[in-house]
Amino acid sequence: MKPLIFTFALTYGGAAVSFINPFAGFLVFVAFGIIKPDSLWWWAVPRGNYSQIVALGFIAGWIIHGCGNWQFGRGRAIVACMFAYLAILFFGALMAPFPELAWAPFEPMLKVILPVIAGITLIDSMEKLKQFAWVVVLSQGYLAYEFNLLYYYSPMFLPQEFYHCGLDNNGIAITMVTSVGMAFFLGMHAPSLWMRLLALACAAAMAHVVLFSNSRGGMLSLILTAAFSFVLVPKKPAQMLVFFLGIALVLSLAGAGVQERFQSAFQSQDEGSDGGGKRSAHWNACLDSMQKNPFGVGPCHWRTVAPSYGLPAMEAHSTWMQVGAELGIPGLACLLGIYLICIVRLYPLTKDRFPVSDPWFRFFARMVISSLIGFLCAAQFVTVDGIELPYYVVLLGVGVLKIHWREENGDGAARTETI
Repeated sequence: MKPLIFTFALTYGGAAVSFINPFAGFLVFVAFGIIKPDSLWWWAVPRGNYSQIVALGFIAGWIIHGCGNWQFGRGRAIVACMFAYLAILFFGALMAPFPELAWAPFEPMLKVILPVIAGITLIDSMEKLKQFAWVVVLSQGYLAYEFNLLYYYSPMFLPQEFYHCGLDNNGIAITMVTSVGMAFFLGMHAPSLWMRLLALACAAAMAHVVLFSNSRGGMLSLILTAAFSFVLVPKKPAQMLVFFLGIALVLSLAGAGVQERFQSAFQSQDEGSDGGGKRSAHWNACLDSMQKNPFGVGPCHWRTVAPSYGLPAMEAHSTWMQVGAELGIPGLACLLGIYLICIVRLYPLTKDRFPVSDPWFRFFARMVISSLIGFLCAAQFVTVDGIELPYYVVLLGVGVLKIHWREENGDGAARTETI
């Protein structure tokens, strides 16, 4: 009963409050985009268009209040890549051999990117960035909490049967890896002890989900996230202590089964590390397809092309390879540009010598970079283009670039006293 009341209260309350404060409605939309209440609480919440109801209210309020501020500063190129990616999907679907397949990914991607861009236009202060970051971390942290309960209390937990709203164990691991960096750096720099402990607990729960998901790509990405977090974290005794305590905790959670599963990623193909070689074979076929069809074979068309390479009609087990094969080099360049431009432009802000008016510019830059590095690695091992979370991380990065650009140009409205 409580999940149902919570879902209905946030759905209609969020839609209503959007007419007064569209950013509040957007935060509800983001929380629902992560938790997906009708999937998480399937036994209590009937199937419904809860996110769409909130989105309609949020978009209506956004229009009423003037459609936000479209001055993105150094985030302009990232937003341009988002629009270009949508355009490539659109025209790719128009020219695809099988239109019914090609149009399938367009609407879901539209529902992800357009609200994200609208959300960026509403970001005008450091306080809003903090609110957004906490909503993402707490929503993902609660999801990790529920998954940990499932793992510990399920009489027979099977990773291969671990699903949430269409994502299998590998997809779930990717969402957790993408948010671990955000939770960790939020825990390092939150203003009060209880907030730091809460964020770090979320990070630990997310990391554990990656381990028991049995996703080798997720485990490898978690290691890479930790490595980049070490590079980015300030080398001070307190921060180093927290970092190494976190590493020790994760290692203690990695039992013999997890270690054996991770080590199997480095076995030869005939030992079964790669599904009989299908993953690497699909990757090679995608590269060949990109050479032969530099503008792609059509959105959602890899399943129809794979048999021509003697492969089963299945996903390519790599977001980047499959997008390159389906949307061509321009599509892959736009999609990677969203993430790589964000990382490159935020990196100078992570340096202590780089002048900033608020240390949270540095903190946010570090959390976005560590999260996106994890996602870029994890997405190489599974096709997950279309999930919301990495776009939410990019939104945070563009918000930082936007506000910093405003301050550089003398706009004091973006400044805030609170840390």
